[in-house]
Amino acid sequence: MRASCAPRKAPPRRSERLVFSGRFVGVLLLAPLLLLPTSSDACDDPPVFVTMKPQGALAPSYGPGDRILYECRLGFQPVTPGQVLPLVCQDDNTWSSLQEACKRKLCSNLADPINGQVIFVNGSAEFGSQAHYVCNKGYYLIGASISHCDISGSGVDWSDSPPTCEKILCKPPEEIPNGKYTNSHKDVFEYNEVVTYSCDPSNGPDEYSLIGESKLICVGNDEWSSQPPQCKVVRCEYPVVENGMILSGFGQKYYYKATVVFKCKDGFNLHGDNTVVCGENSSWEPELPKCIKVSTRSTHPPMPSASGHPSPTDATPPNDAEGLGAGFIVLIIAAVLVGIGLLLCLYCCLCRRKKKGLGSTALRFLLCSCLSPVCMS
Repeated sequence: MRASCAPRKAPPRRSERLVFSGRFVGVLLLAPLLLLPTSSDACDDPPVFVTMKPQGALAPSYGPGDRILYECRLGFQPVTPGQVLPLVCQDDNTWSSLQEACKRKLCSNLADPINGQVIFVNGSAEFGSQAHYVCNKGYYLIGASISHCDISGSGVDWSDSPPTCEKILCKPPEEIPNGKYTNSHKDVFEYNEVVTYSCDPSNGPDEYSLIGESKLICVGNDEWSSQPPQCKVVRCEYPVVENGMILSGFGQKYYYKATVVFKCKDGFNLHGDNTVVCGENSSWEPELPKCIKVSTRSTHPPMPSASGHPSPTDATPPNDAEGLGAGFIVLIIAAVLVGIGLLLCLYCCLCRRKKKGLGSTALRFLLCSCLSPVCMS
């Protein structure tokens, strides 16, 4: 008997399942219809303008025939005084055309301050502009240097009051110990006025040196160009450089800013700067140079440069190891050449033996004859 392979028939579905499937298909068919735009009898939201805004609050929607009145925003005014700015919702549910119809308001005109001037950044005094104030040379500003044309109530006005320009004056500079300045009797100094400091005569063996700027200038209101100088004794020790000598700057005493130039004796090189200056701390700046003896291995002593330092091209002593290395190389080359000659001689002797057919004794004789007379002994 053969088994039957025919598939079994599925039982019929219930009617409820058929009803559910039909509803699902219906929903799928209605979904695209729900996504389609619906027709409306209202206009879209009204447009937004930079210089204008609607009067009052906006309605939830606007239908054909409805209209909105616009007014200028704060800081702006109508281009045409008394002009009505309506926007109408038309029968095709679109808004009528309306262009920007407002312009910036103007702040009051600003006059130049006495001994100064006003500069309008935008070239005008319109709402949103800036005014910069500057004073003439020799005067300084009192008040705000920048003013803005801004909203003030229902109009516009400048944010700050105009400043003033006052004359630059300086109080007397500081007095210094052991010194004085010119025109010290004055109570006020004007702009660009100069005072000059000097030191008093010394009661001791050494004179005073003026450290710092001797001239001060009134550059701002109660502002001098630098701090006052000092008057004090500055004396450096006599400069001594072993195995060296002074080229210029000879003197018995060396005070502030005294300059000395050195050079070394023959057979010595200068290390350091050849020029030194007496500094305000009574020390040489930079420190004194040194004269170093020239090495005996050098065939020619290095020549100092203009600044006192050895030239980069100074001769260096020869290296003995380099000379020995060169001798070994020559010896090796000679040995190689001698070896090549011996090999050639051996080759010639072998060739002769082959032709004459000599035995081992004759071969030994020929090799010794070709190689060296020592073999014959």
